[in-house]
Amino acid sequence: MNPHPTENAVTARGVEKTFGEGSTRALALRGADISIPFGGLTLLAGPSGCGKTTLLSIIAGLLDRTAGMLDVLGRDPQAMRPADAVSFRRSNLGFVFQQYNLLPSLTAVENASIPLVAAGMKRRTAEERAAALLERLGLASRLGAHPRQLSGGQQQRVAIARALVHEPKLVLCDEPTAALDAESGHAVMELLASLGAASDRAVVVVTHDHRIFDFADRIIRMEDGRVTSVEDGEGEEEAAV
Repeated sequence: MNPHPTENAVTARGVEKTFGEGSTRALALRGADISIPFGGLTLLAGPSGCGKTTLLSIIAGLLDRTAGMLDVLGRDPQAMRPADAVSFRRSNLGFVFQQYNLLPSLTAVENASIPLVAAGMKRRTAEERAAALLERLGLASRLGAHPRQLSGGQQQRVAIARALVHEPKLVLCDEPTAALDAESGHAVMELLASLGAASDRAVVVVTHDHRIFDFADRIIRMEDGRVTSVEDGEGEEEAAV
């Protein structure tokens, strides 16, 4: 039986986001409509400034929308009380930030284990699980390194491990391969695609990286704050969302 009330992990209708007021007012999203199903990897693609990261942040509950409807895993993030929103994100979402956001005083394995420790798992068990994931991402020799001892690409992989270690239902990634070479990027996308293949999960990736388009089940293209097209993994345009 499907554990979710709909086939979509995310549904957005007419989502708008305005920054600033008066003469500084800027409309970042202009009525974005998207549907992201369970059981797939969806790319949000488009030129810089088109609203991709803003939309991703609204889905994650990190930004409030100005107008429109949003359903994320059966909930409206903006309608939750702050404590409930934090609990919901901790249990159900994994977010890969473009700037890594690792804690400098913690090692790679400690950073990656944070979601499990926060959920109450014993530290040793959490770090064992985090270590296994970091090894899968090619960081077996860097488990005890601190962020300042890691390259940008290595820090990105630690951030990805942190987002995935608690097996969230919805994984949201902002340019996860931007700092990675082709081999590392391929390994990361294989992992994300394998997670997205699960019938009760969805993975959303904001990207400019055309190298990873072949991993997508769907590509949602955006321009000027709106969705302009939706394609399947073969490049065929789907019906409007």
